[in-house]
Amino acid sequence: MKEENKKSEIKKNVKEKNKVKKEESVTLTKEEVEQMNNKVKESEEKFLRAQAELINYRKRKDEETEKKLKYANEDLVLEILPVLDNFERAIKMDDDNLEDEVSQFLSGMKMVYAGLVTALEKFGVKEIESLGKPFNANVHQAVMTESVEGKEEDIVLEVYQKGYMLKDKVIRPAMVKVNK
Repeated sequence: MKEENKKSEIKKNVKEKNKVKKEESVTLTKEEVEQMNNKVKESEEKFLRAQAELINYRKRKDEETEKKLKYANEDLVLEILPVLDNFERAIKMDDDNLEDEVSQFLSGMKMVYAGLVTALEKFGVKEIESLGKPFNANVHQAVMTESVEGKEEDIVLEVYQKGYMLKDKVIRPAMVKVNK
């Protein structure tokens, strides 16, 4: 019996302690519900902001990587363009007589030039068409102006150095003479 009394006494004590704890927790919870809700809302907002920042970071990185890959050959192309210019100057020589050695040499240079142009086009390099076109400051660099009657104003009269685009980006503007 003593054991049963002890057990029932322990149960009573436990029940009383639980009852006191419940009363305390209810009063604490009622007082802190608003604070707890505010903390939860703040935590949710912080989480959502952090998640949005991560998404934006990933988008920026993806765009940056895509841009780097798209224009990865730009430096190489910029180094090749002066060589292309020199080829053009060399093949402008007169080669009407295909029997002499110089003409045959020029014929070979034209083939090399054509191969170089084809290779550049394959990688998205395009010449900017300028002669006779309206002047566009985005793709042309006016180095001279001249007043020619009978031609519209702001028309490109002469191209001194060809301009080129790599895909949709101007990598070298055309140096031109413009009608004023």
